[in-house]
Amino acid sequence: MAPSSIAILGGGLTGLSAAFHLSRRFPAAQITLLNKDTRFGGWVHSSRDKITLEDGRETSVLLEAGPRTLRPNSKSVLELINLLDLSSSLLTVPKSSPAARNRFLCLPGTQGLLRIPSSPLSLLTSVLSPKSSSLHSPLGHILLSAVAREPFRKWTRLSWLEDESVDDFLTRRFGSEFARIFGSALVHGIYAADSRELSVRAAFPSLWDAEERGRGSVMTGFLRSSRASATAEVDDVPYLLGDVEEQMRGVSVYSFSQGIGALVNALVRELRTHKNVRLLGGVSANGLRMNRRTAQFEITSSSRETLRATHAVSAVPLPSLNALLTPNTPLPHLTANPYSSVTVVNLVFAVSPGHTLHPEGFGYLVPRAVSGHAENTILGCVFDSSSMSAQEAPWGAEIVKMTAMLREPVVSVPRLIETLSQQLGIRLPDPLLVKVQDNVHCIPLLRVGHLQRMRDLDCVLRGEPWGGRLEVIGAGVGGVSVGDCVEAGRRAGRSWT
Repeated sequence: MAPSSIAILGGGLTGLSAAFHLSRRFPAAQITLLNKDTRFGGWVHSSRDKITLEDGRETSVLLEAGPRTLRPNSKSVLELINLLDLSSSLLTVPKSSPAARNRFLCLPGTQGLLRIPSSPLSLLTSVLSPKSSSLHSPLGHILLSAVAREPFRKWTRLSWLEDESVDDFLTRRFGSEFARIFGSALVHGIYAADSRELSVRAAFPSLWDAEERGRGSVMTGFLRSSRASATAEVDDVPYLLGDVEEQMRGVSVYSFSQGIGALVNALVRELRTHKNVRLLGGVSANGLRMNRRTAQFEITSSSRETLRATHAVSAVPLPSLNALLTPNTPLPHLTANPYSSVTVVNLVFAVSPGHTLHPEGFGYLVPRAVSGHAENTILGCVFDSSSMSAQEAPWGAEIVKMTAMLREPVVSVPRLIETLSQQLGIRLPDPLLVKVQDNVHCIPLLRVGHLQRMRDLDCVLRGEPWGGRLEVIGAGVGGVSVGDCVEAGRRAGRSWT
């Protein structure tokens, strides 16, 4: 039965995407979205902050406390850009730019940055060019050795093994040094977590699938990927991309002139024009129960209103949903995964035209130390001035923006700048602006076995008393990227007819 009323819990990108698509799919249904904060968008937080340049002029800089760039591989996000008419505000970074080609690592306990070869496959081709700098860097030697040997390693995955950690997988296929340096750094950058705890099948399913296709070799599997992609599952609801897909040709990453928050703001503006949608900011859900007599969900809230709906979507963190349920209708595995906290520090420096404080590139990550313990709290640093300099036109040449990500709150800003100076191999000046944002429990760590746990959860939701009318979606279920969250919202309610 098609829904007559829908309640959505959570006003991050997942919840907003769900409201947008459900309102189009079920125009006769009344949709109410509850968000505990007055500001919508969840961990997406773009702001313009005032600064005073060294000559006394005042201007503003765009700062991101959450995601700052997007990749063009998510059609669900490109669809929103088209439908919300955001294409004119797009800022793109071509694949040929230094920001796309140059990424760095800072090995714990060392000074200065090491450039990462752009990809394992491109590193293999550099064998034909003996003068290639990739082959003469420590990272190049480690990467080339691991990649060249991988196809000849035995397929050591046990037949009964259904999942393993990212670290275990990479160690098994590429060796422990590769896993510690490249694997841990990648996980630091995406999940702010330990690669020894993160599920490879949940976080990087393409690695597991490539090993299957390659009959034990990941590299062989990737070389066969083009054939496999031709038979990949096609979404049964076509994406409405307009001209946006063409705009993304040759693009590495993109954002908007007013940051990723532009996507949130456009969604909120659009939803406020939908007569069948009600957005309640500053209202949190306190309880969720199924009334078996009326076959409706009853949601109590901080506004003392009891919201009733025939169908519901939960787009809040799984532990938050767990706290809303009654003891007689529990759901499994909602507290199985811990959440990482990240402190984001935006730094703005004044520079003379033609000078910079970092190499051209996207930024750098800090891998796990040889000891296995974190030697400092810095996970990585993004060179915003390289990747999105157009956001600061016309003052871009006079300032340098960078954003440091830390696993712990900042104890001392001067000490942080001293550590960044050591990692960059250059003495940083006093900043014009420092902005600190503590994002507490912002990224779910999808532990080994996550996919099976989510299948168990889905099975329970399809049974009584839920009957498939409650959908649980979001970063803690199907993926942490902006694209994953928007896609989850797009797919919400597909089975409601």
